[in-house]
Amino acid sequence: MTAELRSTAGDVELVVLPDVGGKIASLRVAGRELLAAPGGPDAPRTGGSFLMVPWAGRIRRGRFTFDGVEHRVPVNLGAHAIHGTVLDRPWEVIDDSTLRCELDDRWPFAGHVIARWELAPDRLRQSLEVHAAEPMPVVVGWHPWFRRRLDDGRPVELVWRPGFVFERDDEGIPTGRTVAVPAGPWDDCFGGLAGPPLLRWPGALELEVGSDCPCVVVFDEPADTICVEPQSAPPDAVNLVGPARAPVVEPGEPFVRTTTWTWRPLTD
Repeated sequence: MTAELRSTAGDVELVVLPDVGGKIASLRVAGRELLAAPGGPDAPRTGGSFLMVPWAGRIRRGRFTFDGVEHRVPVNLGAHAIHGTVLDRPWEVIDDSTLRCELDDRWPFAGHVIARWELAPDRLRQSLEVHAAEPMPVVVGWHPWFRRRLDDGRPVELVWRPGFVFERDDEGIPTGRTVAVPAGPWDDCFGGLAGPPLLRWPGALELEVGSDCPCVVVFDEPADTICVEPQSAPPDAVNLVGPARAPVVEPGEPFVRTTTWTWRPLTD
């Protein structure tokens, strides 16, 4: 077991917890902590930045049908299943910047996940690879809890231009339809972005959340944190149809997605 992995690049320090879902526990830039403190092994969905595989967001009632067979996964948020099965698992350390995790029996398909990261003085690049032993649907994502304020500075500003939001029903789950973007606060999945979302802490720094994922969930209802979460498909994608449906990963053809967080200092 490995308590933590630490990486540094210039004045940047990264701390990853292999035994707690491969979560990023800390990202400090020039002495400023960007992420809320992690909640520990008993609260894997709280704080830091955790990994969402083999689905992100909710699966309605923990049920979906694939290739004509109905499957069930354990519910863990009210009546629904949320954020996959790897965030509370110990990951195997392959090297200082690579982790591996087998999909366990909470997911009805066999496979494994590889997480990689590369730290530089001005960026953190992360990737997720899902390797399937049999065809299966898959959605991946990253769930960072960014702090609203750095030190005692002014609150963060979100600068972005989403094209649409996925409509949610009375259970808070996407229907598959897209609608115009409402005023915030949000706990929603967006698409059609004109560019990467930008988090700007006035007088401190700004951070761009780039990704090759087509969706981003923004959760900005908490008073002290804001989540900007790249996802490869919307919540409940295993039950949706059309372009929003979860893609299928085949044996020998890993499903790979990346996110790159790039920052620069601000003086105003």
